[in-house]
Order: sequence, then C-alpha cells, then structure tokens
Amino acid sequence: MTGIGLQECLFLAALLFCISIAGIFINRKNLIVLLMCIELMLLAINLNFIAFSYFSATISGQIFVFFILTVAAAEAAIGLAILVTLYRNRQTINVADLDEMKG
Repeated sequence: MTGIGLQECLFLAALLFCISIAGIFINRKNLIVLLMCIELMLLAINLNFIAFSYFSATISGQIFVFFILTVAAAEAAIGLAILVTLYRNRQTINVADLDEMKG
C-alpha cells in the first residue's frame, strides 16, 4: 500500500485554491466570507510548500509556512478589527456599501 503522492497533494492544493478564487468572485457582498476565502487561498499555498518540502526532503518549505501563517494571523486580526469598526459605524458589512466612504 502506497501513501499519498506529490500529485495528489498538488491536486488538493489546486482544488482549494480554485474554490477560494470562486468564492471571491461569486460572493462580493459579505466581507467575512471574503476574508475566509483569502485565508483558504493562503492555506492552499501552504499545502504546496509543505508537499514540496516533504517530497524533496528539505525543511525550508516548512519553515516558510510558519512565516506565512504568522502573516495570515496578523491579517485576520487586522481584518476583523476593521470589520468591527466598519460595522459599528455603518451598521452593515456589505462590501457594496464601502464605496461611500470618502476622506
């Protein structure tokens, strides 16, 4: 019995990436779903780094994933803080209503 190969990992990462791109293009109203799609995109990229790192027997890709996860956590925290502030001021999280914000 063989394990999961590189092609299967890359196919899964490509599938996750395509789902996140479709989520961004299909849903243009809810800001929370847009943030979740961006996080899913980053996780798909991380899966590529881990797969290539594992199958090439190096640790550099796995170390790079920690930096990406740190940036993703900071992005999520800042994005949610902006979302809470936006909801308090506008009483909505609809992305279409954001174009009314000017200087």
